[in-house]
Amino acid sequence: MLLSSQKMAGSDALFFLLSSMTVLSWSLLVTGNQRWCSEIIVNIKYQCMDQNLSSIPTEIPSTVQQLDLSFNPLLRLTPKYFAKFPSLQVLDLTRCSIDIMEDDSFGGLRKLTVLILTGNTLRHLGDRVFCGLLSLQKLLAVNMNLSSLYDLPIGHLLSLQELNLRSNNIKSLKIPESFYNLTSLQVLDLHGNNVSDIVIEDLNVLTEVNMCNLTIILSNNIINHIEPGTFKGIHIHKLSLRNSFQNNSIMRTCLHGLEGLQVNKLEFGSYHDINSKIKFEDGLLDGLCQVEFQEVILICFSDIFIEKHTLFDCLSNASSIRIVNSDLVKLRAIPKFARLSYLEIKNCLTMDESMTKLVNWHTLKTVKVTKCSKTIISIPKFYGQVQYVSLDLTHNQMIFKECCSINDLGSSYLMYLNLSFNSLITITSDFEGLHELLSLDVQYTKITRIGMVPTFLTLGKLLYLDLSNSRTHFFIQCAFCGLKSLEVLKISGNSFEGNILSQMFKNLTHLKVLDISNCKLEGMSSSAFADLTELQEIRISHNKLMEFEPMVYAPLLSLSILDLSYNQLPFLPENALESLTRLLIHLDISQNPFDCSCTHLSFLQWTQKQKRLLQNIQSMTCSSPSHFNSVKVMNATISSCYTTFNLTPLAVSVGVLLPVALTAFLVYKCYAQHYYRLVLSRFCIDSTEEEDKYDAFVIFSSKDEEWVMTELVEKLEGGLPPFRLCLHFRDFTPGVSIASNIIQEGFLKSRNAIVIISDHFMESRWCGFEFELALSWQFLEGNASIIVIVLEKVNKSQLRQMLGLHKYLRRNTYLEWKKNKLDQHIFWTRLRNALMDGRSWNTRRRESS
Repeated sequence: MLLSSQKMAGSDALFFLLSSMTVLSWSLLVTGNQRWCSEIIVNIKYQCMDQNLSSIPTEIPSTVQQLDLSFNPLLRLTPKYFAKFPSLQVLDLTRCSIDIMEDDSFGGLRKLTVLILTGNTLRHLGDRVFCGLLSLQKLLAVNMNLSSLYDLPIGHLLSLQELNLRSNNIKSLKIPESFYNLTSLQVLDLHGNNVSDIVIEDLNVLTEVNMCNLTIILSNNIINHIEPGTFKGIHIHKLSLRNSFQNNSIMRTCLHGLEGLQVNKLEFGSYHDINSKIKFEDGLLDGLCQVEFQEVILICFSDIFIEKHTLFDCLSNASSIRIVNSDLVKLRAIPKFARLSYLEIKNCLTMDESMTKLVNWHTLKTVKVTKCSKTIISIPKFYGQVQYVSLDLTHNQMIFKECCSINDLGSSYLMYLNLSFNSLITITSDFEGLHELLSLDVQYTKITRIGMVPTFLTLGKLLYLDLSNSRTHFFIQCAFCGLKSLEVLKISGNSFEGNILSQMFKNLTHLKVLDISNCKLEGMSSSAFADLTELQEIRISHNKLMEFEPMVYAPLLSLSILDLSYNQLPFLPENALESLTRLLIHLDISQNPFDCSCTHLSFLQWTQKQKRLLQNIQSMTCSSPSHFNSVKVMNATISSCYTTFNLTPLAVSVGVLLPVALTAFLVYKCYAQHYYRLVLSRFCIDSTEEEDKYDAFVIFSSKDEEWVMTELVEKLEGGLPPFRLCLHFRDFTPGVSIASNIIQEGFLKSRNAIVIISDHFMESRWCGFEFELALSWQFLEGNASIIVIVLEKVNKSQLRQMLGLHKYLRRNTYLEWKKNKLDQHIFWTRLRNALMDGRSWNTRRRESS
């Protein structure tokens, strides 16, 4: 019987084990399915890339708006394949091995705006496959082996704005009649196809439909012939022909084929990574004389070095010319431009004497000469009175030996001046004649005189000033005088003399953005931002601030963005947290050495509630205590101060023992206080006739002994009149208990008690004991005085935990020790007056004699 029961028990156990394994296997399978997709934004964005999926995972919610299914073998799309997701806006099907798309495959996706089909080589595409995509704006059909624009049935996509057909096998530019419906189309990208011949019939649709916002990209096609008249009557926004012609002869012929084209932007040339650039030669661009355009972009041309050439002859009607990555060594002939207002020369060999004539063309409003550092070493010469509104000479390694006035820059109309990322600017005139200047940028360029004398007195309209990393050392408080309209000031990466930062911003009453990051600041004066009531954003990152003082930021009533990242802040004080939450939209305190101990529990709890306010929370890590080093602040908030056990016996034991322990502690505390009060009262009665031996008994931590000896003892005992202090290590009687010495030698023979409050004091149990006795002694004596001295940078959160001391400081006047000489003079005067109060006449007379 026993054997049979054991067998039954064994079989039951085996059944339980197999059942458990089955359940476990199923749970693992379900869990595995859930891991197929990563939830990037809860219920909104999912990424399922390269998970070997043959269908859509069932756990994807119907609320999804962005879905990435790329690199999965979906193979075939059937009608309403994605109908479960009516909110879908972005769908990525890149390289999903799809070879069949049936009609209505995307049925139900009325909100879809972006569809990516890149890399799917289709065998069958239904004529109505895109029906229902009422909101589709962007269709990417890159590298799908399409041979014609007719291969895509896109006539139903009335909202389509961009059609990207790069890297296919399209050989003809024949535009289908279905494009009549695509009135919103802005980009037709045929980059890297096989278009070779363009004839008149190809673009008939464009002559009958107004597509003046359309950009056609034919770059990287090998175009051999454009039939004259093909583009006649066509008006588009941009035509790009980069690397489309194999040689100069073909290019010259094809440009003549553009006759009659109206285009806002015309771009041609080659690519920077191609070895053979197109070489300029006479007559190469003559075909452009029959093209009406506003902006021309020449990219990667070379060898302009001939006595007579016609580079710009057919560009004389252009309003904008951009020359990029081209070797403009010599320009002998500069035509008369009728309406040239914008000139950009980027990454070129330029600025010889002939190019200077081009820069000085009198109709120009905007000039940009950038990244031409190979040859430019000084500022170009300006002849006459040009009418620039904007001048950009950045990234040129230029040396400005004389700057910056109307004589140096040539235009009294200048509003935007950018001289950043150059070598040196020598200020010889203080922006005389540039009264219209609104923006000045000289970042990462060494400048002289700024910070030493007021150089901006004439720039009353300036709104934007960037002096970041200009190796400026500010010596004067009036460095920004005259900038009464300034709204944005960036001076990061510079330095300041002494305490001048406290007065530098007084006249900038309209300032809205201030950047003083990376300036080696160790503290901020309480008056630094006193007048910046309109300031909305301030960046003080990458400095050495060790504490956050709310009074510094109190005047900033409009502040919404504050960046204190990369400083030395261990926490934010409790009295600042509420105001920061109320005022700010973005607060960055990342990359600070946070103290995650229970002392700052209020701060830690606050951070957990402010995930919307705080920026870069993943970079907010604990520096102390040691066992929390590198732990994220958000994870340390609860675990650092609470330990929860789910053990019922332990909870019962704690529930019983805690009241007992609390009662015992209160009884002991009351007994101890009563005992020492009795002792104090007895000694007070016995010593009423004794004369005071000391002026003050000093209560302090042994770790603050250096300050006591070098400051307190030296100034009081060595001064006039001299005071006698009682110090425990010097005046206590050997062989007597510490408690008796504190009472007999400390309190009963002293008229006053001086309490030195510091972080060390609050960590010492003896100091706390002595302070409680001092309160009892003051109560019994009646005329006894307690003088409290608070050293700088006391941990105020820790101070609040010492309830008796915290309440005492709230109700009584105390002294604060500061490093400022004037404050120290006031400190010693007040302390001496306090010690003199109540001193006997006999004592004073003996000292005077």
